[in-house]
Amino acid sequence: MPIAVPQIFKYDYVPETKENLDWADLPTIDLSKFSTPEGKFELSQTLIEAIRTKGFFYVINYGIDQEKVDKQFSIGSNFYNLPLEEKSKYIPDLENGEYNGYRPAGRAVLSGGVKDQTEVYNIPKFDGYHDRDHPEVIKENIKEIEEFARSLHTNVLDPLHQLIALALELPEDFFTNLHKYENPSEDHLRYMMYRHFNEDQLKKLNENDGLYSLGHTDLGTLTLLFRQPVAALQIKDHKTGDWKWAKPLNGSLTVNTCDALSFLTGGYIKSTVHRVSVPPKDQNQFDRLGLLYFARPSNDLKLSTIKSPLLIREGFTQNEFEKGEFDVPTMGEFVKLKQTWQQKKRQNYREREDEIIAPGFKGKYHD
Repeated sequence: MPIAVPQIFKYDYVPETKENLDWADLPTIDLSKFSTPEGKFELSQTLIEAIRTKGFFYVINYGIDQEKVDKQFSIGSNFYNLPLEEKSKYIPDLENGEYNGYRPAGRAVLSGGVKDQTEVYNIPKFDGYHDRDHPEVIKENIKEIEEFARSLHTNVLDPLHQLIALALELPEDFFTNLHKYENPSEDHLRYMMYRHFNEDQLKKLNENDGLYSLGHTDLGTLTLLFRQPVAALQIKDHKTGDWKWAKPLNGSLTVNTCDALSFLTGGYIKSTVHRVSVPPKDQNQFDRLGLLYFARPSNDLKLSTIKSPLLIREGFTQNEFEKGEFDVPTMGEFVKLKQTWQQKKRQNYREREDEIIAPGFKGKYHD
């Protein structure tokens, strides 16, 4: 009887750019300080300042070995090496807002009339409500993928949610209770592939805005992005409105705040605007593989402004739904509405901009 040989995974990161880009100066949350009350307080103040001014921040010392991160990049790389015919077996009903599974490239038109070359594979949270089939390369590693995804909650999201609660003068477990892993929610792990463009495509893109994706916001609470040395992520500074490049920092996660957190805090914490650029010249011949995790509160949570002493004192007591006297959607309802808006095929570059996603909230592309 033949003995099963474990598949060997290897992922080689490309060299960082040598170009002198206009890098963003982002704060760093060092979770090694989280174990003491003094450290928690210090981090909570750094974090609230970071997400109110920059929107993005780095997290370091989060207790997950780099080897495990590398393995996830390897799994993602092996998935994207599959034939399109195989990957296409896992396409969900994208036009109606489903997003777990495979999204092929070519569903949007970029500047200069160039079709996008971005592929996505989403793996939902392992909560018993999102059972899905996967290709063999995912099935063979599903236990390790689940362990990795759960560790992001324990090691990263739970501490960050506690720090946000402390900064808003709420009970420490306030946000962790809204994000319990066992509750139905739309958290997911993503392997994301930006295929590089040929010279003609790059010329057309660079004659226009040179973007893989327009400026946008994410729809949950926090997005975790693992270090990817191909520079492409750009963020819009909340204070200045300037676009800056996000530098890939060794041993770090890059984290941004999203729509749900903005709704829950009445706009005190803003959803971060970001976009993805064509990489600099010394990297634009490479594909760019991303590893991300999207955190979202429980599906049944109504996205009303929370009662925080700090928010009340500062006058942040109503979000856009409440100010307009519109019905406040639940998280599950909002996910469905915004995903449907985001994922419909775009024949024109800025198609459906300013379309009402939910009464009180319009779809926006940000320049």
